[in-house]
Amino acid sequence: MSNQFRYFLRVRYAECDAQKVVFNSRYGDYVDLATVEFFRALGFGSDLVNGGLDYQVVKQTLEWKAPARFDQVLELSVAAKHLGNTSFTLATQMRMAASGKILVTAETVYVLMDAHSMEKITLPVDMRAALEKGAPGITTDHAGYHGA
Repeated sequence: MSNQFRYFLRVRYAECDAQKVVFNSRYGDYVDLATVEFFRALGFGSDLVNGGLDYQVVKQTLEWKAPARFDQVLELSVAAKHLGNTSFTLATQMRMAASGKILVTAETVYVLMDAHSMEKITLPVDMRAALEKGAPGITTDHAGYHGA
């Protein structure tokens, strides 16, 4: 997934346990952050923040392989894995930015919703096309990793 959208974040102290290892529930938070940035990269950020579209998590599976620790920079890659009528599945890989070692993989199933009625809606044609294409070569860096 290295040619897909990439999101960089730095592990903050408050996200860790007493051993300075990322607390397990935070990996889901990281997927959420990367997903929002992925949608911004696809051009749907304002539609999701201020518009009529929203999405809800239906199912999320995380596979933990190794710990992330305080102050490490993580690189998350996001790509669509499956597109249904009202649902879509995103695959996320979390790596150590410095080494590329995969720490966690996630598969998240979302349902697209009308933000006002909270009813399921069909994926719009333009969103489906954007999800199919992905955002290769686009990077969002909240860690200052590339500026260091």
